[in-house]
Amino acid sequence: MSSNRVVADSALTALAPAIWGSTYLVTTEFLPPDRPLLAGMIRALPAGLVLLVLGRTLPKGIWWGRALVLGVLNIGAFFYLLFVAAYHLPGGVAALVMSIQPMLVLMLSALLLKDKVKPVHVAACVLGAAGVGLLVLQPNAGLDAVGVGAGLLGAVSMASGIVLTKRWGRPEGVGLLTFTGWQLTVGGLVLLPITLVGEGLPDRLTGENLGGFAYLGLIGALFAYAVWFRGVERLPALAVSFLSFSSPLAATLLGWFVLDQSLSPLQLAGALTVVAAVVLAQPRPARRKAPQAEPESGPQAKEPVRA
Repeated sequence: MSSNRVVADSALTALAPAIWGSTYLVTTEFLPPDRPLLAGMIRALPAGLVLLVLGRTLPKGIWWGRALVLGVLNIGAFFYLLFVAAYHLPGGVAALVMSIQPMLVLMLSALLLKDKVKPVHVAACVLGAAGVGLLVLQPNAGLDAVGVGAGLLGAVSMASGIVLTKRWGRPEGVGLLTFTGWQLTVGGLVLLPITLVGEGLPDRLTGENLGGFAYLGLIGALFAYAVWFRGVERLPALAVSFLSFSSPLAATLLGWFVLDQSLSPLQLAGALTVVAAVVLAQPRPARRKAPQAEPESGPQAKEPVRA
């Protein structure tokens, strides 16, 4: 894989978690209050059904079970826990809690994918966690036990989904959008009855609510997950997980641009540290060794100089 190809794949894949970083802002500013199940279900199910209709292909054999597992880990459970964290924590802090994901992927990749843990990976984990800490942990940062717990469980769910997606791959002959549609549909269907029983439907939805749901479904789910699973296929699992650091970066920058939140010098240093960690963890193409010249032979070969 060429260096240009790696950079392009990494940059495109990083769009997905950057978009997910906007989830915290959209949740607090546009969605109905205290509706994490409804938010997760509406974000997943409509987009999944659209892709399912377009693909017109259902799972077969063992892929029914795999689609269920991946749909719950990558979509259903993750969406619910993500919105719980978004409702209970400031955006940057919620993203910080979930930034343990690369460390979890590091361990799971070693166990399930037999990936070799390199010192550069450990260094990138430490560097990324430190950078996110500088980025979002301020003296006035609000911490809530429910939000922190949901963020940690969300990180476990997504990390498990990344590694299993990498291990199982994609069924032969099934397109990327169809594969994405399976998981979004499964995640939404799992959340649907729980939403109806646990939260019910709101009495009314405002134009802002509908706009927020439309953004999360079309951009935050349909587009972002298609890009994300494309990256999971093409890049190492650990490299993909490090791209999730762009989520707290995006959440903090959106707070700065949209909510007029100030950025301190420490936060700017944290942002640069996060970028450095992401770059450090990305794969680099192996350098091709220059072909060695064959030793001369025959009558024109020079005799070695003797002392």
